[in-house]
Order: sequence, then C-alpha cells, then structure tokens
Amino acid sequence: MANGFFNVPTPVNEPVKGYAPGSPERAELHRELKRLKQLELDIPMHIGGEEVRTGNTQRISPPHDHQHTLGHFHLGEASHVQQAVDAALAARPAWSEMPWEHRAAIFLKAAELLAGPYRARINAATMLGQSKNAFQAEIDAACELIDFFRYNVHFMREIYEQQPQSSAGMWNRLEHRPLEGFVFALTPFNFTSIAGNLPSCVAMMGNVVVWKPANTQIYSAQVLMELFKEAGVPDGVINLVYVDGPTAGEVLFNHRDFAGIHFTGSTGVFQNIWKTIGQNIHKYKSYPRIVGETGGKDFILAHPSAHAKVVATAITRGAFEYQGQKCSAASRVYLPNNLYEEVKGYLVEDLKSLKMGDVEDFSNFINAVITEASFDKLAKYIDGAKADPEAEIIAGGNYDKSKGYFVEPTVIVAKDPKYVTMCEELFGPVLTVHVYDADKFEETLDLVDSTSPYALTGAVFSQDRYAIDLASKRLQNAAGNFYINDKPTGAVVGQQPFGGARASGTNDKAGSILNLLRWVSPRAIKETFVPPVDYRYPFLGTDTGEKLDVAAGGF
Repeated sequence: MANGFFNVPTPVNEPVKGYAPGSPERAELHRELKRLKQLELDIPMHIGGEEVRTGNTQRISPPHDHQHTLGHFHLGEASHVQQAVDAALAARPAWSEMPWEHRAAIFLKAAELLAGPYRARINAATMLGQSKNAFQAEIDAACELIDFFRYNVHFMREIYEQQPQSSAGMWNRLEHRPLEGFVFALTPFNFTSIAGNLPSCVAMMGNVVVWKPANTQIYSAQVLMELFKEAGVPDGVINLVYVDGPTAGEVLFNHRDFAGIHFTGSTGVFQNIWKTIGQNIHKYKSYPRIVGETGGKDFILAHPSAHAKVVATAITRGAFEYQGQKCSAASRVYLPNNLYEEVKGYLVEDLKSLKMGDVEDFSNFINAVITEASFDKLAKYIDGAKADPEAEIIAGGNYDKSKGYFVEPTVIVAKDPKYVTMCEELFGPVLTVHVYDADKFEETLDLVDSTSPYALTGAVFSQDRYAIDLASKRLQNAAGNFYINDKPTGAVVGQQPFGGARASGTNDKAGSILNLLRWVSPRAIKETFVPPVDYRYPFLGTDTGEKLDVAAGGF
C-alpha cells in the first residue's frame, strides 16, 4: 500500500518489434495474415454481452485488394442503439461501484494479452482492414494501445490520489465519480489504438459506453471487442454498434442520460455534434462532456540554417507514412530558397525508392488509401495541380484503383502560399511545398500561423537557437504538438500527450492525465469531527461584553 492506494506496475512504453527478415515476429505475422485471408468473418454487434446479428450485412475488403472479401458485418438500426444505451445503463451501477483496482486489473490484463497472444492478430487485422504496413500496424495497433492501457491505469491512480488538505478537527476528501449516464465513443479508421482507447479510457474511470467505430475500421474493432471480453470487461460496460452517424445521433443526443462524447473524426461532423448537443442541452440530466480531436493541416517549416537532408527525411516520413492518413501528417511545407534545390534533390531521390503495393509484401513502404471516395478526392486535387500553371508536381502524380486504391506519393510546389492544397485538409499522400525568400523567415511565421484554421501539429527545423525560440513563441497557438528538428508525427503515450486546438479539437491530450480528468465528476466531502454547538463567533463577544468561552463551545 502507498498513501492508502494499491501499488500498480510502473508504466513503460512497449518496445516496438522490428519485423526484420528472418525474425520470429515476421514469420508469426505472415502466418496470421494468411490465416485471416482464408476466413470470411461474420461480424456481429456486441450489446450487453450478446452478439447481435441483423442479417443486413455489408462487405469488408482490403483497400489494397478490393476484390477480396475479408468478411461481412451486420448493420444495426436505431433500435439497436437504444438497446445499447439500455444495456450500458443497466451495467452502470455495478461497474461504477467496482473498486478502482479491479478496473485497473482488467485493463492491465488487456495490455498483457495485446502484448502477447493478441499481438499478431490485431496487427494483421489492421494491416488487412486498414492497409497499414507491418511497422505502421505495430506502432499503432499493438504498441500505442498497450501504452494507453498501462499509462491510463497509472493516470487513474494519480487522479484518485489527488486529495485536498485538511485542517485540525476535520477531514476533507475528494471523490472522483463516474459521469451520471453513458458516454458515446465515436472512433476513426486510421488508428486502431484510438479506436481502442476512446471507449476504454472512459470505461476505466467507471463509466459505461456506447461505441460506434468507422465502418472502415470494423475488421480490427471486432478483435478489440474480443480482447476486452477476454480481459474481463463486464457485459454492457462497452457496447459495440454498427450504425450510420445520423441514426446513432438521433437516439443518443436526445437521451436524458447522455453524459458525454469521446470523438476523433472530421471537423464538420464534430461541429455538427456540438451544435446538436447545444440545441438539446435542456434535455440532459447534466452538462455533457465534449471531447474531440478532428484533424489538421500540419506544417513543416525550415529555417535557412536547417540541414537539408534532415528536412527531406522528415518530409518523407512525416508526409507519407501510412499514406498521409494521420491527423498529424505533414501536408504543407515551407522551404527557404537557399535550401530548396538541395531538399528537393533528396526528397525526389527518397520518393523514387519507395515501393507501393500490398501490405503482405513487407518491402512496401506505401499501401492503399482507405476508400474509393478518398482515392477520387485525391485524384481530383492531383489533376487540378497538373492543369494549374501556378502549381508544379515535382514527384509522383500517378494513381490507380484497378486492384486497390493506390495513390503515388505526390509533391506539389505552389507559387501561391494560399494555394488550395496548402489550405485544405486532403488526408492522403499529397504534400504541397511553398518556397519563401530566406530573408523573410519572420513573415513566413505569420503565414504559417494564419493559413489554416487547424492547430494540431507542426515542426520547425533550424540550427539557429534564436530562430527556434522565435518560432516557438510566434507559433504558440498554431500547433498543440510542436516539434523541433523532428517530423510532426509519432506522438508517444506518456511522452507527448496528443491534441490540438482551434479547429483541431478540444485539446484534451490523449495519453495524459488531462484526458482522464474529463471522465470524472468530483465530489468534495468535508467531515467535521467535533461540530460547534453555538452560532456565535468570538468577534461578537457576549451580552456582558465578555469574550466567549471557546473551550465551552464558542467555536
């Protein structure tokens, strides 16, 4: 025991497996990929511990091989959303009253299961369903989610240990209660770890959850649900439904017991959710917690003193890992004219060496974008740049969807710093570069700060410490995660808490104690051991003008 709380294992970040040729983990992952491809899964919803099948199914195929069928999931209706709410509320009394160390044990067990017997399975499902290469799946679906489980238990204990001071004769304590009602977790396609963390960290704090994943992530979501069940999450605590957004919203945002939403997705959807909650605010038992991360138009800014090769490498990794489909991916770059040709040379050389194709070929750095709709959107912008005299494509520019939704890593150089692809979020392997006068670094800082409504991630490269200091100050509000001489992707749980402000979200910092604090409602309790028996304070005196006898109960 420590300060009245059970000790929990000190969290450490899960080591990343390398999947080098000939390694045991590479062989195991290949076997799991082969096994899953031979199956055709029938994927149910999970409501109150029951597998729910509707018969109205939708096909799942790999984005890189859209002719292959991985399985089918059962689409739900409004009645299933209501069923999930009812199951959550029925589970709430027992779950919210469970001692915190037992909730902690469940998710620590989930971490161990994911680090061991579930590792190849969750990585393979993420690779096939979301077209991530082995390394991108490993750092996401395995390592990051393991870190979320372990660190969130650590943060939960820290929250419960935060207690107020007590004066003589009294005892003050703070009770961190679960929210009164249910929480809606709405999760994206691009990170299996986000899909796992958004419902689980809420549940860890004693809340109950209705979870709706993106349809394009359901293949790995069903593995997560099986992980939760094996780890010991009780029936009804996390309920997994497959419905469209408006159907879910109509039920959930009109329910009296709606207590909050944990969201990662598009800005437009989040703003509409916020508006709907505001319009319905009179219906709720309490003011809902609204926590969301929505995306970004993330930047790389090179100072004239930066090392060209370092900048080029950061661009290649920061813009094109996982096909640029990270909220943190670099999508606009500002290069000084004294470095442009050298950076361009290294960058073009890098991109020529990148292989693109199926995830089962581990030599492929680039795989497919998530859907045909995403492919078509990116192709439209690439074609627009090809036809525009104000833009030049210096690398890539090709695309093909005959087998999978493949878009070649593409670099556009725009004369206008407010060119359309410098401003709009594309969410794919399309990067736009603007070359600025090396003597106008300060003016470029203003440009970086004002170009986009987003403020998620950004990176500055410089060997000049005065320039770094200046950029850090002038770009204070331009990025919630700010990188110095490093790419703007790859935040690690417990090291770089993640989230942005402005149009990028509520900046509640997943991977830190700050996020978990949003899922509790404190109650301050004061207990007085010897209560007063006389209302009179000493300053009043007595009827005879004498002081009160404090010992006799003046206090």
